[in-house]
Amino acid sequence: MALTPIRRVVTGNDARGKSKVVWDDPSPGTHETQLPGAGGGQVKGRGHTDFWVWRETPPPLDGKEDAGLWDDEFPCPVGGGHQRVVHWLAKTAESPPNQPYKSPEPHGRTWDRGGGNHYNRSYMHKTRSVDYGIVISGERVMELDDCTLTLKPGDIVIDVGAWHLWDSSAKGCLMAFDMFDAEFVDGPAGTAQGNDKPMRPPENQKLPAGVKPQRRIVAIDREAGKSSLVGDTASPDVRTDPARPGFALQRMWVVDGFPAQLVYETLHLSHVLVPPAKGSVLNVFTFPPDAAWKGKVGAPEVAAYFKAMGAPEASTYSPQAPHPYMQKTRTLDLCIVLEGEIVLVLDTQEVTVKAGEIVVQRGTNHAWSNRSGKPAVISIASHGAK
Repeated sequence: MALTPIRRVVTGNDARGKSKVVWDDPSPGTHETQLPGAGGGQVKGRGHTDFWVWRETPPPLDGKEDAGLWDDEFPCPVGGGHQRVVHWLAKTAESPPNQPYKSPEPHGRTWDRGGGNHYNRSYMHKTRSVDYGIVISGERVMELDDCTLTLKPGDIVIDVGAWHLWDSSAKGCLMAFDMFDAEFVDGPAGTAQGNDKPMRPPENQKLPAGVKPQRRIVAIDREAGKSSLVGDTASPDVRTDPARPGFALQRMWVVDGFPAQLVYETLHLSHVLVPPAKGSVLNVFTFPPDAAWKGKVGAPEVAAYFKAMGAPEASTYSPQAPHPYMQKTRTLDLCIVLEGEIVLVLDTQEVTVKAGEIVVQRGTNHAWSNRSGKPAVISIASHGAK
């Protein structure tokens, strides 16, 4: 079978400056890898789909071109980044044996040490990038030099320039990656800088009803040529909104400049909703059904929420607005619905998005409205933009 189509919604503004949907269809940036099968035919279903590409930082928010169709490269464009989903196969009789491990070989801004087969198992590799990796479906194993981890849908990896290998032998997988340039201050070694203490969830951390703890895996090279697990815990920083019972924002990572630094921890930084001008924040939101709070929220409650998130200027609240929590920020937001379904509310239209679908939000006025009877979970990587 060919690559699984993945719906992508891209926002923009009309001639009056009102937010709208620009593209809404299966993302066209598909790249299927041609793999020879044992019987002489072609094995299909392995490759990647591009959703958005940027060649400069901060990325631009305007433009009429579909940047998901721009030429891309691995690990990402120099000076920029991209969001893509990789499609990997389960192990079958068509899968060749794994190649032996070897000494590191350079390939531009990537290095590999063998160990894979390109069907269901990647090579042990390292890229000059910081990667947000989010499992959408299936199962994937991450191998580091000091441990092996099994990832399930919704799990998030923060790969801080570390050596790693991916194995999808059990089930195959769809996994999203937001990758952007990193700074290797010690050349190709790309080891951790500084001594920021990794954060852990408080022992007494309690989540609102209906909110699941968000798994956060952080990997880095503590020493040259050897990757290490920094942490595998629930998010250590959970923010709530008293006006919306069941709402939670779980912080994952912050990048405070470009190119990104290779550090052990970033959640001591203050950025929550809005990243630095040349940085990024990754959050996972749980939105409870609107019915739980509808009619009980007004200007004071909305203002208190945005102030608590460090972004009072983001609110575009108005009694006439289509949703109380309308907001607008100068960010490129790459959004993945991980669970449930939710309505993206814009100035001129609404669109329902479901689990496994992706929204590219280009600095437009919007809100998220949960009109179902269950919580909806969305990961949002926000990049400072212009």
